[in-house]
Amino acid sequence: MVGIAEDEQLEILAAVRGDLGAFNSLVLRYQDSVYTTAYRLMGDSARAADAAQETMIIAYQRLASYRGGSFRGWLLRIVTNLCYDELRRQRRRPTISLSPEGQEDDIDIPDAGVDSPEEVAQQRELERAIQLCIDRLNLDQRMVLVLCDIDEMDYQTIAITLKTQVGTVKSRLSRARASVRECLKSVRELLPTSYRLLYDDSGTEKT
Repeated sequence: MVGIAEDEQLEILAAVRGDLGAFNSLVLRYQDSVYTTAYRLMGDSARAADAAQETMIIAYQRLASYRGGSFRGWLLRIVTNLCYDELRRQRRRPTISLSPEGQEDDIDIPDAGVDSPEEVAQQRELERAIQLCIDRLNLDQRMVLVLCDIDEMDYQTIAITLKTQVGTVKSRLSRARASVRECLKSVRELLPTSYRLLYDDSGTEKT
């Protein structure tokens, strides 16, 4: 039986040879990841859809330049660059979730698969609170936060994608996470009750 990785490589090779059906199969496999990254960066569903579509067009045109490695990562680098250029022009501020590193009591976005209306309402409330804080981040910090905490890229890959140094990536990420955590203290009243318990009455994060 052909494994997933081997199956992907066969599809890539076929796509490079001009097999549109093989490329469409790759699109179906990764279109959600590409769209999610675009949406987290752009904060607008229509713009995210346009960026995702343009990413697939560019990917098809550049298939011959693909040099192996994670095909998903390759696509995400394309969409990230597209969004980065657009955000630099538009200076739009997106909504993203946050999963800070190294803290066991971090605020987490509830599972999108929740069933109860109460859980759905809490998810939306929490995302709104986080958006208010993310809106205050500058573009460079936002890009690093999305690539690391949403797309789970390593520091080296992020540095290559954003054409910067690993040390710069780490410092931007640290400042971005710290800024969002600090900001969440000021919007504590918008958080679901279970998340408010992470802070005491003085607004200090519990450890």
